[in-house]
Amino acid sequence: MTNPFWLVFLGGGLGSMTRYAVSRYLQPVFKTAYPASTLIVNLVASLILGFLVGWLTARVSGRETYRLLLGVGFCGGLSTFSTFSTDTLFLMQTGRWWAAASNVVLNVVLCLLASMAGLYLGR
Repeated sequence: MTNPFWLVFLGGGLGSMTRYAVSRYLQPVFKTAYPASTLIVNLVASLILGFLVGWLTARVSGRETYRLLLGVGFCGGLSTFSTFSTDTLFLMQTGRWWAAASNVVLNVVLCLLASMAGLYLGR
């Protein structure tokens, strides 16, 4: 197996670059102060990770390589709890309590549903 640190490094770099691209190119499309790009990357990462977990439970060979490269690395670099937290805090500090609350609910509920869907699809 390849060095696990390199797998996480490579996957994390690709995930972080993907997150940056989504933020840079999709946020202007929404033309809103609502952090939609953060929600999108968290949803995609949850779906991919759920799929990966479901798929890897049935797979015998290469399990650790895929888990490190895609699960820990790519999904870890793509999803962003810290950005979600600071986006929510910013909404609260600017008095946009409804947007802050909906950001929390949407990220938690939709990401759980995406993880479930991915797990189901992966199996």
